[in-house]
Amino acid sequence: MIADDMMSFIKSDIVVFGIGVLVFIVATLWFVFRKIIWIIVPISSCLFSVVIMMGLLGILGWKVTVISSNFIALMLILTMAMNIHMSTRFLQLIRENPNLNKKEIILKTSGKMFWTILYTVLTTIFAFLSLIFSEIKPIIDFGWMMTLGLIVSFIVTFSLLPTLISFVSDVSVDINENKNSVFTNLLGNLSINNKNLIFFLSAIIFFVSVFGISRLEVENSFINYFSKNTEIYKGMKLIDEKLGGTTPLEIIIKFPKKDKDDGVVDEDDDWGENESEEDDSKYWFTKDKINKIEKVHNYLDSLPAVGKVLSFSSIIQVATQLNDNKPLGSLEMGVLYSKIPDTIKKEIVDPYISIANSEARINLRIKDSEEGLRRNDLINQIRHDLVNKIGLSKEEFKLAGVLILFNNLLQSLFKSQILTLGFVMIGIFAMFFILFKNIKLSLIGVVPNFIAAFFILGIIGIAEIPLDMMTITIAAITIGIAVDNSIHYIYRFKEEYNKINDYKLTLKKCHSTVGVAILNTSITIVFGFSILVLSNFIPTIYFGIFTGIAMLLAMISVLTLLPALLLVFQPFGNKLNY
Repeated sequence: MIADDMMSFIKSDIVVFGIGVLVFIVATLWFVFRKIIWIIVPISSCLFSVVIMMGLLGILGWKVTVISSNFIALMLILTMAMNIHMSTRFLQLIRENPNLNKKEIILKTSGKMFWTILYTVLTTIFAFLSLIFSEIKPIIDFGWMMTLGLIVSFIVTFSLLPTLISFVSDVSVDINENKNSVFTNLLGNLSINNKNLIFFLSAIIFFVSVFGISRLEVENSFINYFSKNTEIYKGMKLIDEKLGGTTPLEIIIKFPKKDKDDGVVDEDDDWGENESEEDDSKYWFTKDKINKIEKVHNYLDSLPAVGKVLSFSSIIQVATQLNDNKPLGSLEMGVLYSKIPDTIKKEIVDPYISIANSEARINLRIKDSEEGLRRNDLINQIRHDLVNKIGLSKEEFKLAGVLILFNNLLQSLFKSQILTLGFVMIGIFAMFFILFKNIKLSLIGVVPNFIAAFFILGIIGIAEIPLDMMTITIAAITIGIAVDNSIHYIYRFKEEYNKINDYKLTLKKCHSTVGVAILNTSITIVFGFSILVLSNFIPTIYFGIFTGIAMLLAMISVLTLLPALLLVFQPFGNKLNY
């Protein structure tokens, strides 16, 4: 039933995200261009990219999961960002060069935008490719899906979009710079006149982020992945409260082999070799083994987060009741075990003890909806108490089951993503250096985006929201997408500075041109991610909210901290003092 509901959620999310993002993109394009034809052209390019990508997924046989169900929304958002930059640049160039025909303007636009958009796509691809190191197939597939999708979007942006623009006769769109750049001009003046304030606030954000990151933890609460009004949540809640818990956990207790009357017999002993299987079972049920099983059973049963506990101790309790509440002796248990029919033995005994392997199994279920439950802490507590309270050695027991599987999965994912984040930073810095061939400029370019990524992780830590399979990828993806704005801004700043030779005037020029495009694309991305709050899957909602917030902060950083750093460090030389 849960699997069936999950499938319906995935299908619903794909439709809702796609339609929601499409409607918002139409609204954004109308706000930017105010012409129907300039809504149709970018939308056509976006839809064509998505259709091609869906066809490729079908041909390659890639299955869409809960993790990758938002790939259509992400593709639309990222493709639209490319298209807005291209379209805005085309309209700016056609206004600045009235003597050139449309074909020449299109070629000039493509030439000027090719390398910037190529590097923005490469940095975003680098971020998504970092997901392939997670060793978790749905996340790996999501990384490859978005990589392939970005390649498709890039090809379509530089093939179909210019072709469609060539058919547009109405190029009289007036992107009034003064009217549309009030906000960007405000940020530009802030960068010029209040550099120290910007640096001070950035430092505060950095230290708050470090504090928040130190409080991060991962959690695997399956029931809390779903809204309380869904059938999955209601069903699991009922099972938790009335039927003994949901998530299975197993404790395997290992005993020394070949013992008789509590005495361990060497495996090379002649008696040990000649012991028949029947006698083996008769003498297996010693007082020491039964006491250990009962002590572990009773300890687990006392934990608030544990629901139903089943073990050989449960069978003994029933047998004791049937024996007029008189405890069974070791020999009686052995004889009883050898005499009961095999069918009954397989049903009620064999699931909990293995005489051949000299092991006992205790099966329990965790109440997944327990308030404040931290599964990793619970697992560590059980391991600690089995050694220090029950007296078992670490070699005498082993924990297994779904709870351990998901906990290990998230713990390993957390470690791998933190390490991968470092590789993403180094890789993006290397791309900046290749693009700009200037170490100082490369460092300036990455700082605002790293601060945005760290800040969102810090917020998650301070808010005590546990990371899961979706939210743990936010930082790497945020850096990959947000760094696009830095590339566009620096590339344009360098181009304009070569003409103007004055840092302040260049900054004002960039804020009123490429700054407007960055503002428009960032708004599109932020609200595009906000569409994910319509999902029934809680991690997807968190992913949309926090990625949107991170993108908003990254946009503000690129239009304040980045130009302030450019003014202070003057990476293009000091031709004129500012």
